[in-house]
Amino acid sequence: MKITRSGQTPSSVGPAETFTGTVRIDPLFQAEEPGRSSGAHVTFEPGARTAWHTHPAGQTLIVTFGRGRVAREGGAIEEISEGDIVWFPAGEKHWHGAAPDTAMSHIAIQESIDGSPVTWLKKVSDEDYGI
Repeated sequence: MKITRSGQTPSSVGPAETFTGTVRIDPLFQAEEPGRSSGAHVTFEPGARTAWHTHPAGQTLIVTFGRGRVAREGGAIEEISEGDIVWFPAGEKHWHGAAPDTAMSHIAIQESIDGSPVTWLKKVSDEDYGI
């Protein structure tokens, strides 16, 4: 058994290479071998968002606060809010973030395959984001 106490893991800023706007990442857990899952609580200020990306084993988002947006390649922008759960299948190109005028937080859960939980792609343009 392992207990990680609240506040033991430092927050970090979402790097400018993979996020637009102000994003805070609070790591929640990283499974130990042979486990592959990890999770983080991610907070997006209004208008902030990820770059396009994929996950080798998919990703689950649990929205914990506010309103946001998600989209997959070729799909419409979808509005999300507190209590919503979003699933992106393995390899699906997508992005997620806050609404233009409202912050949003979610718990992101994904698994690593061959040591990597994500493949980052190009930044989401304002047009892709819907502004």
